[in-house]
Amino acid sequence: MEKLLIVDDNEDIRKQLKWGLSKDYQIMLAANVAEALAYFTKHRPSVITLDLGLPPFVETSDEGFRCLTEMLKIDPSIKVIVISGNDERVNALKSIEMGAYDFIQKPVNLDELKVILSRAFQLHLLENENKRLQGELKNRPGEYGGILGQCSEMQTVFSTIRKIAASDVAVMINGESGTGKELVARAIHSASLRSGGPFIPINCGAIPDNLLEAELFGHEKGAFTGAMAKVQGKFEYADKGTLFLDEIGELPPPLQVKLLRFLQEKLVQRVGGREDIPVDARIIAATNIDITKAMSEGAFREDLYYRISVVTLELPPLRSRGEDIALLATFFLRKFNEDFRKKVRGYSASAMDALRGYTWPGNVRELENKVQRAVLMATGNLIEPEDLGFTPQTGSAAARGGALTLREARERLEIDLIRGSLSANAGNIAKAADDLGVSRPTLYDLIKKYSIEV
Repeated sequence: MEKLLIVDDNEDIRKQLKWGLSKDYQIMLAANVAEALAYFTKHRPSVITLDLGLPPFVETSDEGFRCLTEMLKIDPSIKVIVISGNDERVNALKSIEMGAYDFIQKPVNLDELKVILSRAFQLHLLENENKRLQGELKNRPGEYGGILGQCSEMQTVFSTIRKIAASDVAVMINGESGTGKELVARAIHSASLRSGGPFIPINCGAIPDNLLEAELFGHEKGAFTGAMAKVQGKFEYADKGTLFLDEIGELPPPLQVKLLRFLQEKLVQRVGGREDIPVDARIIAATNIDITKAMSEGAFREDLYYRISVVTLELPPLRSRGEDIALLATFFLRKFNEDFRKKVRGYSASAMDALRGYTWPGNVRELENKVQRAVLMATGNLIEPEDLGFTPQTGSAAARGGALTLREARERLEIDLIRGSLSANAGNIAKAADDLGVSRPTLYDLIKKYSIEV
């Protein structure tokens, strides 16, 4: 039964509320701040009703405000419902500003209070469940910020993100197309103190040079033909947040100068304007080209490079990530099964062999597209190489010079399916067994047989 603490100096009101609410809640009663804090500290009720006029200064709300403040310091997640007189509405509203959940006026309508209490307990439960789930996701093996990866290179990336997220240093993300540079940028933003602010991405290589300046910095009315109104740029939209400059190697030299000025002074000027506009934004940049080569050829400013690459992250190509290929393939299979309402159970041994042997020029993005196609095209319970767009020999063991026996192929497939399902279900044996269509004892035996870490 949920715990409810009733704080009121009037004994008759305490008894009345206890009588009306004791069937639904475990009631605790307090007549002053000291009693209230003692009960709260010991029993930690989720919800409190609080009369603001408490002794020794019952004619003011000072003691009630003090009680509210102390409780919220101990546990900011609690829900406090203030009970106030008709002439205390201003103080009741002030209590809401201080962190109270809601208020109700005297004389208390018990039915109305029951509705408010029910909402308060439900919200407290939902918030705690959300925190629990977020904690599970953060601690999920092989995953960080929505990015999957168990290989040592990705673990290094995750470790670096954790170290740099809380700072405001500029970050450069290097990696081939499709390796997940924007996902990494979003993970940094989400783990930072700016997570409540906007994340504004822009692809510097996808916008013509003559439009890119206005897109980034905005423009004033009449700045050029067709500029019928003042428009903010991406920099201003990213204020108090993060601006992600993808394909920064494509940034024209004049705009490199403007970006350098922003990094030095935190000021921007709109096209056609003279006003310096302060902007508080973190810069994360990414590129798939050799910036060092671009600098030696004069295509990219060396001083800008050192400004935007205080920390550099190197994302590995998918072909070098080993068993992450199977992990990601299983993740995408589950995703597209749900999206398309399909029930494809996994990959054949030859399909998994093909996935491992392919060079993945398009990296994770290409893998996602191939699995999406395969889930749509598959006619059986297992995805075959042809469903993925491969020929039967593509990436096979024979093509790599070492054909598998039937037993080896079956065991490899079982290992891949078990590992993928365990990872997708955060190590939950029961859920993984259900997904794989086997009993829990059978799954335990297979995990032991193949020495799979859970």
